[in-house]
Amino acid sequence: MVKYIFLLFTALVAAQTQIELAAGPTITFKADQFIAIDNFETMYFVRGNILYKKPKDKPAINYSNVQLGFPTTVNAFNPLKINVFYQDFNTIVILDNRLAEIFKVDFNTKQPYKNVTHVSTGFDNLLWIFNQDLQQLELYNYKNDKIRATTVPVQSNVLGLASDYNYCWMLTEKYLYQYTYFGSLISKLPNRGYTSFTVDNENVILKTETSLFYKSKNAEIVSALTTPKLLINQFLLTNETLYIYDSEILHKYQLKLK
Repeated sequence: MVKYIFLLFTALVAAQTQIELAAGPTITFKADQFIAIDNFETMYFVRGNILYKKPKDKPAINYSNVQLGFPTTVNAFNPLKINVFYQDFNTIVILDNRLAEIFKVDFNTKQPYKNVTHVSTGFDNLLWIFNQDLQQLELYNYKNDKIRATTVPVQSNVLGLASDYNYCWMLTEKYLYQYTYFGSLISKLPNRGYTSFTVDNENVILKTETSLFYKSKNAEIVSALTTPKLLINQFLLTNETLYIYDSEILHKYQLKLK
């Protein structure tokens, strides 16, 4: 009995562990959506209905689609196949590294019809899409219009979707799910007030209304981040570097992980 009480106490203490941040340089710019920043400090962001790619110390290039209007989400995990999702038109546009169109998927023309609400990048020509009508994730090959894998339907609203070449994470009002490339569920973390999240190298940053939390890929423990008091409009994780955008300034912090 004493052993179990000790283990429970240890788990509770670990779950309340604070991770400190070391502040780095800031960047001032205006954007409606801050999409990504890579190891070479190339930034992707949306202003109005225009997607910008801004390499460090070089002019920006941009993409816009007048017919489709404002992009709902943009995923630049694979910079050679950037997907731009227009939810109002149920359409995805795939761009190359010069932001030129290389493929377009209009789900309104597909049989059976798909009502898609969330999109994220998969391997090669694959996309993770959430089919609202079936309430399930689908791994979709946009080149041959085939479904490679599906997940068990979920019973609550989806808040966010993120992926890499091996896994997909889906945040709902009840859980954060992690799936394999074959659509198999491998973990399910209770949602304790999380509203959004970001993933890098299988490590997850979760956000509540006022705070950020960190979950390592090697542990089930969720630790609080000691963030400064600023507006967290958007946030990203890149190689243990946390970026927080407050609508005017991009703040850079290094995670002090033990």
